[in-house]
Amino acid sequence: MPSGKSTPAKKAAATKAAATNVAAKKAAAKKAGAASKKASAKKAAAVKKAPAAKKVTVAPKKATARVKGTAPAKAVVHPPGDESRTALVRRARRINRELAEVYPYAHPELDFDNSFQLVVATVLSAQTTDLRVNQTTPALFAKYPTPEDLAAANPEEVEEILRPCGFFRAKTKSVIGLSKALVEDFGGEVPGRLEDLVKLPGVGRKTAFVVLGNAFGRPGITVDTHFQRLVRRWQWTGETDPDKIEAAIGALFPKSDWTDLSHHVIWHGRRICHARKPACGACPIAPLCPAFGEGETDPEKAKKLLKYEKGGFPGQRLRPPQAYLDAGGRPAPPLGAG
Repeated sequence: MPSGKSTPAKKAAATKAAATNVAAKKAAAKKAGAASKKASAKKAAAVKKAPAAKKVTVAPKKATARVKGTAPAKAVVHPPGDESRTALVRRARRINRELAEVYPYAHPELDFDNSFQLVVATVLSAQTTDLRVNQTTPALFAKYPTPEDLAAANPEEVEEILRPCGFFRAKTKSVIGLSKALVEDFGGEVPGRLEDLVKLPGVGRKTAFVVLGNAFGRPGITVDTHFQRLVRRWQWTGETDPDKIEAAIGALFPKSDWTDLSHHVIWHGRRICHARKPACGACPIAPLCPAFGEGETDPEKAKKLLKYEKGGFPGQRLRPPQAYLDAGGRPAPPLGAG
């Protein structure tokens, strides 16, 4: 009969099995620990490689510097990446309303007494400042006051007058050419239709809309370099072609706003929202601008970047409107006055 007591052989087998089981558990634990360390190392490496979050500059809830008589926007309205069409229209129109309060006296910054002087001055303003044109045209119009006079002018004499404007030979050809066209095709009168104006030498859509809006009271959008820069900064459009910009912005506003809108945007671009160093800290529409922070945000430093009348300097016109003078603007100096 078998005995109930364990034999030495059975005890040895049990001891060996127990030892094997303990060794297996230790090996499994060691393997799990190694895998955990490896996973932790990978996670740490991933965190180390991850780029630092870009610091975002947020516009103040209220404008940091006010222009006299202007109430700044009261809330930050940065557009989201998926801004709806309705939200875009509302934001764009709000910016225009704010600018209308900042520049209630905004006007074309070329000196002119009639539509002929305006179309000539606008052609001359290409690739130079309105100030330089205003300093040059008094002598031109004193000698050639009508299209008939300029059409019959000696090109060399006109070139000498226009030399300060730059590209004076090409500009002389344009202004004499457009004067001849006015005499021959329009009875010496500047036409009041876009399709006629763009047929004149040197006159494109931008020039035509300046003339239509400011000499004839017919709405138009003037897409100059300032206008292009600002509407892209404000994310009103991503277009770069002037004609496409004109169409895109025109669709955001009623036609009756187009001419004044052009003045507001261009004035803001010349005085505050500069190409290289925008004065963000002195901008009354900073809370509405998605590009806030591209320029100087410190109010005191930004104030030093202001140009024209708000920075203590004269505007572009030698003979500005009375409303501009009443608002503290100063006439520009004549040619040669420094």
